Amino acid sequence: MSFETLLIEKATAADNIIKDYLPDVSGEQSIIMDAMHYAIEAGGKRLRPILMYETYKLFGGDKSEVIKPFMAAIEMIHTYSLVHDDLPAMDNDDLRRGKPTTHKVYGEAMGILAGDALLNYAFETMLKSYQNLHFSDDVKDIYYNIMRAMQILGVKSGIYGMLGGQVSDVQNTGLFPGKIELDDMYEKKTAALLEASMMIGAVLAGANVEEIKEVREIASNLGMAFQVRDDILDVTSDEATLGKPIGSDAKNEKTTYVTLFGLEEAKRWAKTYSDKALSGLKRLSGDTTFLEELFEYLIERNY
Repeated sequence: MSFETLLIEKATAADNIIKDYLPDVSGEQSIIMDAMHYAIEAGGKRLRPILMYETYKLFGGDKSEVIKPFMAAIEMIHTYSLVHDDLPAMDNDDLRRGKPTTHKVYGEAMGILAGDALLNYAFETMLKSYQNLHFSDDVKDIYYNIMRAMQILGVKSGIYGMLGGQVSDVQNTGLFPGKIELDDMYEKKTAALLEASMMIGAVLAGANVEEIKEVREIASNLGMAFQVRDDILDVTSDEATLGKPIGSDAKNEKTTYVTLFGLEEAKRWAKTYSDKALSGLKRLSGDTTFLEELFEYLIERNY
């Protein structure tokens, strides 16, 4: 089976898991459930749940009832961040993944609430990892690992992670931060959720402290390469391919690797981070073939 076929298969499986955990569209507040479904079902690579599951398997994880709620939860958190990022007060974008953004369909107020709902529901969903487990000596370590995983996702999505990166993004709009400030913003804004994905997979599978540290470093470099590639695509791609407006960084007066270093140097930085991520991945024990191909695909992507 080719990598592309395998990736589609894994993305479809992740998509089905996420949809299984979404709330039913019913009741007096059904409009918010409908908006949640719209935002999630607009599409996406399902990169984070795939990374989580593949890391879980790499470290010997074999309890799908434990990992599936976290796979759904991290995609809900990622999607909420996109819904809020598109709002008029933020990037003010009309398109996301080739479709009208959530606030363009449901209105700005409901767009805000849809993002809030996805974030809150993500934590409700994570707690479902306990439902099919009955406490005993055999699962007490799993209970502990679930708590550690929840803490990781809380931190990596909050003020010390993704949200903190968004704060830096807003604060630096119209300014000209240097590489140190830009790297710190990218580490939080983009890399943090990728770190959470792989770290949670490792934690739930029972990886040790040193292995989790190695996984975090790998995901951090992947996140930096991914974001720099995003900077490059914002000036080299087109709206039809990217599924969202191009040139939005310039429009919103955002400093990027391209504006800071120029296009060719930005490409060299993307390769530097990519090489670090891949070399770290290859040092892990187990079969990392699919993950290596996934890393290369993400860093060389055109959308």
